[in-house]
Amino acid sequence: MPSFDIVSKVQSHEIDNAFQQAEKEIGQRFDFKDTGTELEQNKDGIAFRSNSEERVKAALTVFQEKCIKRKVSLKFLDVGKTEPTPKGGAKILVKIKDGIETEKAKAIVAHIKEEKLKVQSSIQEAAVRVSGKNRDDLQTAIQCVKAHDFGLELQFVNFRD
Repeated sequence: MPSFDIVSKVQSHEIDNAFQQAEKEIGQRFDFKDTGTELEQNKDGIAFRSNSEERVKAALTVFQEKCIKRKVSLKFLDVGKTEPTPKGGAKILVKIKDGIETEKAKAIVAHIKEEKLKVQSSIQEAAVRVSGKNRDDLQTAIQCVKAHDFGLELQFVNFRD
């Protein structure tokens, strides 16, 4: 029975490269000089800190530009709110979304069922498996999912006959 998986996998090495490039550019740019702007990568995500809200947003913009140049979708970034720091500065935490959350996976499955296609879909950990009797039905399901915006960068993998 033909099947494929819908996943949302970020290329972590590209995120790391974008982080390193942004860190280097912020260290060299004149407008960031003496602002105390720093980037920190930790288990929660990427933290941006600076002595003003304007500079921390500018640092975030530099990082987003580097992600775009490295062909990493901004849909993988979950940008938090700007928070004040104890010293009067500002910080932003950006979390990296990897995998499909249960709520989004349920929305994808429901959308496929709404289209009344001759396929079955099921949630498997951080992916959605779609299977059907013939290849054409699966390709129709792919087009249906691509046409709808779920707020995620989706990839279609493991297409098997």
